[in-house]
Amino acid sequence: MNPMEQMQVFSRVVETGSFTQAAASLGLAKASVSAAVQQLEARLGTRLLHRSTRRVQLSQDGQLFYERAKDVLADLDELDGMFRQASPQSLRGRLRLDMSTGVARQIVMPRLPELLALHPELEIEFGSTERRVDLVREGFDCVLRVGPLGQAEAGLQARPLGLLTMVNCLSPAYLARHGEPEGLDDLRQHRLVHYVSVLGARSSGFEYLDASGQLQRQAMAGALTVNNAEAYQAACLAGLGLIQAPRVGVQALLDQGLLREVLPGYRAPDMPLSLLYAHRRQLPARVRVVMDWLAGVVAEHLRQGVARPGGEAGHAQPQSTS
Repeated sequence: MNPMEQMQVFSRVVETGSFTQAAASLGLAKASVSAAVQQLEARLGTRLLHRSTRRVQLSQDGQLFYERAKDVLADLDELDGMFRQASPQSLRGRLRLDMSTGVARQIVMPRLPELLALHPELEIEFGSTERRVDLVREGFDCVLRVGPLGQAEAGLQARPLGLLTMVNCLSPAYLARHGEPEGLDDLRQHRLVHYVSVLGARSSGFEYLDASGQLQRQAMAGALTVNNAEAYQAACLAGLGLIQAPRVGVQALLDQGLLREVLPGYRAPDMPLSLLYAHRRQLPARVRVVMDWLAGVVAEHLRQGVARPGGEAGHAQPQSTS
């Protein structure tokens, strides 16, 4: 490998914290990754990484080198594409995205052919999961995140896109057996499908905004707890109880009559939708273009009333990532 390729390999090892994960993300053999780092260390005359059987850790020199390497690699990527930007079809290279299954299925994936038609040399790795991925460690260029941002995102750049409207849903089969709740007092006689990000955690119950706009929670019975948006939606369709989810994820089911909206006056807070990306002095052109495209696709849904832009959103429970 040439020195620049060694630098790229070293940076991926640092970001993933593992020679094995770095090799997988780069499509290389683990032995090639290890050899590239050893060659880089030999050329620089210093140890960049402390290795053990359990983890890889930066040395003091390695930390200094990594901080400079990030900027050099970003500048090189930008310089490499400088003169190709005159053509709208000149973007090239690999880009890794992640978003929730609902946003992927309902908003982004149907429009993705348009992006690839404009930029046929782009290669996109598309992750879709309810898990909050580690953007830097797992090598994602940007992430569409549904829900309030937490401490884990503190070191990332966030681009707010708007708010997803929440809706309460029950299946016709459930309504036929138990009737429709008309108010909060009725919820004592109904069942909630509980959603938690980690099994064993406590469900926050039924969430709603009161007349003053304050978030309130009401405990509800329910035999089922899930940690996946697809299972959450499927449980509601099976008549196992009430769910609270973004309208974008269930609109087709509502239109088909497979789900029914209930308690429209007691919705959970709107759910913020954000684009997250790692801080870089100069983002590669392909990342900027794709993020702008994603923002535009989301904006169309905002204008259609599936979500609404602006404003402040309160806390909403994890199941709304669907």
